[in-house]
Amino acid sequence: MAETFARKFEPARRKFLKQSAAIGGGLSVGFGLPGALAQKADGATEINAWVVIRPDDAIIIRYARSEMGQGSMTSAPMLVAEELECDWRRVKIEYASANANVKRKRAWGDMAAVGSRTIRNSQEYLRKAGATAREMLIAAAAQEWKVPASECTASNSFITHGPSRRRLSFGKVADAASKLEPPKDVKLKDSKDWKLIGKSVKRIDIPDTVMGRQRYGIDVQLPGMLYAAVAQCPVFGGKVKSIDAAKVEGRRGIVKVLPMESFVAVVADNWWRAKEALRDVHIEWDIGANGNVSSASLMEFYRGGLNAQADVAVSRRDGDFDQAFASAAKKIEAEYYTPYLAHSCLEPMGCTAIVKDGKVDVWTSTQNAEASLANAAATAGVPLENVEVHRVQLGGGFGRRGGAQDFVRQGVAIAKAMEGTPVKMLWTREEDTQHDFYRPASLIRVRAGLDDSGNPVAWYSRVAATSIFETLARVPLKRPFAPADGVDPQAVASLHDLPHAIPNVRIEYAQRTAHVPVGFWRTVGHSQNPFVRESFMDELASAAGKDPFEYRRALLQKSPKDLGILEATAKAAGWGQPLPAGVFRGIAQTEAYGSYTSAVAELSVDKNGEVNIRRLVLGIDPGYAVNPDNIQAQMQGSSVFMLTAMFWGEITIKEGRVEQSNFHDYRMMRLREMPKIEVVLAPSGGFWGGVGEPGQASIAPAVCNAIFAATGKRVRSLPLKNHGLTLA
Repeated sequence: MAETFARKFEPARRKFLKQSAAIGGGLSVGFGLPGALAQKADGATEINAWVVIRPDDAIIIRYARSEMGQGSMTSAPMLVAEELECDWRRVKIEYASANANVKRKRAWGDMAAVGSRTIRNSQEYLRKAGATAREMLIAAAAQEWKVPASECTASNSFITHGPSRRRLSFGKVADAASKLEPPKDVKLKDSKDWKLIGKSVKRIDIPDTVMGRQRYGIDVQLPGMLYAAVAQCPVFGGKVKSIDAAKVEGRRGIVKVLPMESFVAVVADNWWRAKEALRDVHIEWDIGANGNVSSASLMEFYRGGLNAQADVAVSRRDGDFDQAFASAAKKIEAEYYTPYLAHSCLEPMGCTAIVKDGKVDVWTSTQNAEASLANAAATAGVPLENVEVHRVQLGGGFGRRGGAQDFVRQGVAIAKAMEGTPVKMLWTREEDTQHDFYRPASLIRVRAGLDDSGNPVAWYSRVAATSIFETLARVPLKRPFAPADGVDPQAVASLHDLPHAIPNVRIEYAQRTAHVPVGFWRTVGHSQNPFVRESFMDELASAAGKDPFEYRRALLQKSPKDLGILEATAKAAGWGQPLPAGVFRGIAQTEAYGSYTSAVAELSVDKNGEVNIRRLVLGIDPGYAVNPDNIQAQMQGSSVFMLTAMFWGEITIKEGRVEQSNFHDYRMMRLREMPKIEVVLAPSGGFWGGVGEPGQASIAPAVCNAIFAATGKRVRSLPLKNHGLTLA
């Protein structure tokens, strides 16, 4: 399935980029707009693509990406509001339209909420949007008063003329401001002058979420809507050979049975009837060549990558590893394994669509409205500008709803077959679990050589894993995108970036393309490689007979950001202070998505293998902390996601298909198992890091290092359930 879908996805992506370029696309974020677009029907006035002001002084700030609980729908508009100098209490936030983004030459730029990049990649143009609107409002007020703009200031949604103390609200001058030429350049505030950035602001989506008013993709209801359930070939890459729908023909509520290339859909007047009828449709699958693939055969396939003499790319080469390793006083070698993981979003994949008169309307929970639009257009065979993607809240994303848009293609294909009728397509939990784009499995060999003092003089890693970028996104692994030709940057994440003072380093990547579809899973390569790097670093400290914190500390003297968060977290955790009998600590540190993180786990392990995590201390330095309360929430959420994965997460393959099907055999963490979480927020300023994903990176190695301290047994593969360990 991965191969089939990926080849379909790429033309849609290319078509979107090509057509965007044809209408002036690229990342051309707009601060000005034609006057004809400035006035809205309700009297509200667009100052620029991001800022709309109503006559009653209400401020609308547009948000281009998606909201799935990460809080960016609050934090990103804070950047605009800071420079706009508006009253945050009067701010309302609305989604920017992907359709309008096409028509307006990508005025809102990138719409994807992926890679923890909403703040770090868009902070400059969001702040400039606010500053541009502010200067236009000031200029309009100055014209009204016939005074120099330099005598006027903006604050709390008012323009004030200093000498006369006259004031005008934003709403009073918005219309005049919208007619002015935007300034070519604006000065942004110094961080010391920020009034909103750095303050804890309540998320705007929380009240509706708590009160059950939030509207997710699964909640969409349209007049005359039909429902579709789907069955996909259980073996990835398989196709529909034939169907026999005789048992459901004429059944109450059943409208149509649709055999597609790789799935079968039943359309009915309610979803339950569609799902139940699907059971009675006899489907013969052409499973292709992958029916004998198993987890065991995949492991041998990956091991072949570790032992390969050819087709291996070198990501990083410092000094001469071979010579340094050969002459080292002590040599250490280990292999680490991390499994395939499913996303398990609480809201299964789904898409509601209507195809009518050459136009397509789509309602879906998506992390990337542009990608959804492009895939809908390609599937329906219509121009990009004829597609509207209606934005809704996501019931979980974690990367599943970003790169892969298979659910959109399915929904639109079904709606196209039911021309003129809205159809809601929804997967079962079983379909969702067994037809994911999984985090890649990874087998990694690490070697290190120590000198007589126990210091590492040589470090080697080889990663054998499938490339997400090449198989899903069809992005060639070439410089400058890749750290070296043939290297997937996520496959070697955290290893390629090894910041420790080790003179001889070689990092290699052996690409292993299996039939299991892979995709972006929260934190991606940083969800697995820090487990390897920081666990092995502990092995080196143990072999050297040194304290694991002090060992890292000595090696990070030339990496001040890594060192700073390591020390801050260790101090908060009381590293080195006595612990109760039977309680032990583990530590880890890494950089991910532009932020520096560290973790200290404090735990005990009983004779039955129950791990009691007394507390987990998580540190993060994101540079600038836009909304501290939200950062803390993301760190806490990261701990739930990673602890679930490291204790129980594992997708296994038998006869070419996924063995797990639902939460009974793909376990989630329970409330009673949640440990105490302490967050150390240590923003050092000077840069903008992500926060939605980095918090996970250091957790698994910190916990596993503490388990080693408690039991003397080193964990080199996940999940922990396979080692007889579970959360107490």
